[in-house]
Amino acid sequence: MDLLKIADHMNRHPVTFTEEMSVEEAVNKLILAGQLGGPVINKEKKVIGFVSEQDCLSRMLSGTYHLQQAASVKDVMRTEVLTVKSYHGIVDLAQTMLMAKPKVYPVVDDDGYLQGVISRTDVLRAIDLELHSHYKAVS
Repeated sequence: MDLLKIADHMNRHPVTFTEEMSVEEAVNKLILAGQLGGPVINKEKKVIGFVSEQDCLSRMLSGTYHLQQAASVKDVMRTEVLTVKSYHGIVDLAQTMLMAKPKVYPVVDDDGYLQGVISRTDVLRAIDLELHSHYKAVS
């Protein structure tokens, strides 16, 4: 299982956001993509933040209650983002996921450019496929 790499199981075409995007637009993108969150990138496609359904929901509820103006992604995104590299192992990431809260991790190259994302579901699927291949080999 140590041979399982993030590159083989990541989503190479994730939903992404910009700082200037409205929260409402971000919510629509999340809903259409069926993702829990995604990276905020700059014009060079470097990861500068992360926005989740929870971040958007919190702001939308607060905005509705206080009748506030529309917020941008910059207002709700987290700037401290846990990222992984495509050459990292799935098992190591699974162990990190047991301790860390994010359900989706941006996958970046060594210079911080976005390559994709990997979710808990992707990690579970990778491990499940590997275990099933071992069961078939033993049978």
